[in-house]
Amino acid sequence: MLEAKNITKRFTGITALNEVQLHLKAGRVTGIIGENGAGKSTLMKILSGVHTDYEGELMINGKTVKFKNTRDAQDKGIAIIHQELNLFPYLSVTENIFLGRELKNKLGILDDTQMKRKAKELLAKVKLEVDPKTKVENLKVGEQQLLEIAKALLLDTKVLIMDEPTSAITDTEANILFGIIEELKKEGTAIAYISHKMNEIFTICDDYVVLRDGEFIGEGPITEVSENELIQMMAGREVKLHRHNTHIPKNTNANLLEVDNLKIPRYDTPEGISFALKKGEILGVFGLMGAGRTELLETLFGLHPKAVMGNLIIDGQKQRFNSPQKAIKAGLALVTEDRKRDGIVPDLNVRKNISITVLEQLCKLGVLQENKEKTVSKKYIDELKIKTESDQQLIKTLSGGNQQKVILGKWLGTNPKVLLLDEPTRGIDVNAKSEIHKLINELAAQGMGVIMVSSELPEILAVSHRILVLSEGRLTGNFSIDKANDKNILKAAIA
Repeated sequence: MLEAKNITKRFTGITALNEVQLHLKAGRVTGIIGENGAGKSTLMKILSGVHTDYEGELMINGKTVKFKNTRDAQDKGIAIIHQELNLFPYLSVTENIFLGRELKNKLGILDDTQMKRKAKELLAKVKLEVDPKTKVENLKVGEQQLLEIAKALLLDTKVLIMDEPTSAITDTEANILFGIIEELKKEGTAIAYISHKMNEIFTICDDYVVLRDGEFIGEGPITEVSENELIQMMAGREVKLHRHNTHIPKNTNANLLEVDNLKIPRYDTPEGISFALKKGEILGVFGLMGAGRTELLETLFGLHPKAVMGNLIIDGQKQRFNSPQKAIKAGLALVTEDRKRDGIVPDLNVRKNISITVLEQLCKLGVLQENKEKTVSKKYIDELKIKTESDQQLIKTLSGGNQQKVILGKWLGTNPKVLLLDEPTRGIDVNAKSEIHKLINELAAQGMGVIMVSSELPEILAVSHRILVLSEGRLTGNFSIDKANDKNILKAAIA
């Protein structure tokens, strides 16, 4: 169906792809596997007409093609769902679906009725229960991901590229997606599927291609390779998921954070959420989409001061934050779910993104001390193993996983008492995920309290000392790690 031969792509000072090969076959799903920075997203952008300046050859059904732009690729039957969502926040769901492909009546006037009807059909197909008139800015990341899929289904797609499509959705939503993929396979669609989740690769993919550092490493049927073999091909070394000691460090009985009857926005619940976080404790937060996980962290961080009810105590001091600035001064830090929108300043370099939270400490008489700034950025580039040409590289040119590491470094520079992590390993490869898990455990061992939201139940079980479960803004489960398992967590999540 679609073949890429000897694809080479260079950016300033960097060879992102070097003579890469790829074959996408009709009615089959090909897993595109590799660590962050391996070149996966760059290759997909070439296939979909985002990057048009490259060496090598693209062929569709044996005929050479050269896309002028993304519209040209779409017209030839290629659609892409990007890891970094490409939606317009101030437009409605319907407007986003039909942007550039609006339906018109016989008089040439926009046919709003027909577009809303079709939008409802597409939303129903991806099981997204929102009003088509809803503005995208009011959707959570997981809902936006499903909307991206609905957009792709609008086109007469022959080749569908999915870049981390389940990175922000739970297992329930992922199963819906897998059902859609099976339907598309039956229709003869060729699917390229990028994911760092090995269980997904072995569940949904028929074939695999491994990239490493922009190089083609290998390909074949997924049934002929094991998970360990794929990981070794990806990393060029053996990678083991870090498992921590499930006991909280000794002498940490004191509560670092106490939350009493906290009510979070969007949810009209009779009782608020109450829990405590000890020094050195990693508290995992799980729930299905719409459970209130992100809203809980945002509320703790002072992002919803008008909607908040309840009490918050940090290190024995009663607090009430009406802004994130006050939360930061009290010792809180928040790594947000949507790094592209809320986590980075895309047109600044890595050094500036790391130092942005500690500028006061780096200034003398109002003048930034560049040597101090450079020292801070080098510290976190080294500690977090951020893959970058230098600290002068624009952060928007880094892979998603390395952007996430920069965000972690930015907040660690504030020396927080409580680290709030909203999907901290979303879109991160298995090796980088293991490194971040290890870092979280090290921070907890030093006495920091960590609250981590994750849609991945295996991650919650691997990293947490204790697990909270939310459902529709209510606390429905509170499990110590030795009492937690898939069954009781999921039971609480649907309560």
